[in-house]
Amino acid sequence: MYKLLDTINSPTDLKQIKREDLPALAAEIRRFLLETVAQTGGHLASNLGAVELSIALHYCFDSPTDRIIWDVGHQAYTHKILTGRRDRFHTQRQYGGISGFPKRSESPHDAFGAGHSSTSISAGLGMAVARDLDGKESKVIAVIGDGSLTGGIAFEALNQAGHLHKNLIVVLNDNEMSISRNVGAFSSFVSRKLTGSYFRDLKKEMQGLLQNIPAIGKDILHFARRAENSLKGFLTPGMLFEALGFEYIGPLNGNDLPQLLEVMKNARDLDGPVLIHIMTTKGKGYLPAETNPDVFHGVGPFDVATGKTTAKGGGASYTGVFGATMVKLAEEDERIVAITAAMPDGTGLTPFARRFPERFFDVGIAEQHGLTFAAGLAAEGFRPVTAIYSTFMQRAYDQVFHDICLQKLPVTLALDRGGLVGDDGPTHHGVFDLSYLRHLPELTLMAPKDENELQHMLKTAIYHGRPIALRYPRGTGYGIPLDQELRALEIGRGELITDGGDVTIVAIGSTVYPAVEAAKNLRERGIAATVINARFVKPLDRELILDAAQRTGCLVTVEENALQGGFGSAVLELLADEGLTDVRVKRLGIPDRFIEQGSQAQLRKDLGLDAAGIAAATEAFLKSRQQPPLSLAR
Repeated sequence: MYKLLDTINSPTDLKQIKREDLPALAAEIRRFLLETVAQTGGHLASNLGAVELSIALHYCFDSPTDRIIWDVGHQAYTHKILTGRRDRFHTQRQYGGISGFPKRSESPHDAFGAGHSSTSISAGLGMAVARDLDGKESKVIAVIGDGSLTGGIAFEALNQAGHLHKNLIVVLNDNEMSISRNVGAFSSFVSRKLTGSYFRDLKKEMQGLLQNIPAIGKDILHFARRAENSLKGFLTPGMLFEALGFEYIGPLNGNDLPQLLEVMKNARDLDGPVLIHIMTTKGKGYLPAETNPDVFHGVGPFDVATGKTTAKGGGASYTGVFGATMVKLAEEDERIVAITAAMPDGTGLTPFARRFPERFFDVGIAEQHGLTFAAGLAAEGFRPVTAIYSTFMQRAYDQVFHDICLQKLPVTLALDRGGLVGDDGPTHHGVFDLSYLRHLPELTLMAPKDENELQHMLKTAIYHGRPIALRYPRGTGYGIPLDQELRALEIGRGELITDGGDVTIVAIGSTVYPAVEAAKNLRERGIAATVINARFVKPLDRELILDAAQRTGCLVTVEENALQGGFGSAVLELLADEGLTDVRVKRLGIPDRFIEQGSQAQLRKDLGLDAAGIAAATEAFLKSRQQPPLSLAR
């Protein structure tokens, strides 16, 4: 089916292909990517743009001896295909399949795991230092996208790399920045020729010659270096990288394979840190993706011929309801400001950005800055809402503590993708936020049971006047009609949904409806369950929970969060503080391990967090009445 690609099961096989046949291989890989991702979904546009880059890296370097570190997985699909995973690539991001991101346990060619961005240069520098300490001669290549370069950690790594002057190659894959064709073409020519062995040797000889000229040699050499740097700075965008101590090469056409091969080969022999700046086209070779790269950045299954999604439609998404509510509230209050970290579409804030461009801020992949920026706005009387995926909020923990909570500033943390997210796997599941946030003083923490409650909670958060976090899941809601009039909820007040005398089930957020369904199943088995929608993780509704616990004597907590330090732990602490040692407790949630990729439904079933699992666990718990009080068993 694929004349060249079918012969490649490792980088060694790739090196057997003639150079003149590599462009044909790139075309086959693009076709393979399209046909496969159309079935599975995934990060398509950026991967189509990085095909030639991946081929050049594996053709010119010797992975895994040479370390190739990819920043997240948005560019690494071809890398996976070329390193022995072609036959399994149709399982990427699927339950039981390979990851959509680099993963050390998956292949020795995945030198460093990454699902959160901006880490490749730091990891690469660490590997370069380790190589030198071990006395090895291998190469280290860190690949980073221009979007990931907006993360502060990337600049911290560049700064230290230039200071240490280790042999490290950084490839900046730039698919957004606009640089004129003429400048790029000239710089491409200069960079390729000045990195060749002839010109490197000539440069060293000239330096030696000038240094040996009596009296004036060093001054002439200094002047020559200044002239070279001035010319480079005038003609290329590399002044920043040169100032950080890097040899800058570029910008190059990253989809020109012969050019890439020449530059990569030359870069192998350069001493010190080198930055190769390449320009690639998102969606290269597939018109719908080239035309709408944002749509095809992360895409579900689609029809290759038309580019249209094949996924079935559903109800309104939590993200969509959040975005619409933000617009509605902002129309009534000019103090409301929206902030996101490179995810305006993903967080549902694009409509807000269009309606209120002066009050919308995309800070790039810089969550730490985004939160302190929000704190500054709040300190001046505004009501900032920071919409950031739960898993990415982890990157800004200290800012939540130091810049927001400690100063009691009214910043709303809108935690999208709270809980299990599905196909992106362990790097993206938002299953730790209840644990890492609830112990912070001054912070209120809540989660809605459905999309209608979400909009009321958003209003509650914005007008609370103190730090507050609102956590909601990925995906569509339950089709609940949305109230037209928004109201603020009473802080710390839960909701009694059903009343039964045998057991109390206290659920939070996305687990409330499954708990209600579980109670119906239990009733058919003769077990009457009280179900409470906690709404708030902090503060808890002490009166409601304590009254139900005392009446039934048995309590089950349910959460889509890590059991350690999560919602169930908060309930246990409440019972312990009140001295209710005769109440027996069972906690259901995420066990102490990382959860792999799979559909949300499949993962919830595996973890016993669907209706059937909650009912089964509750029934088994009630049958074990000989169990000691306040059991901590899951």
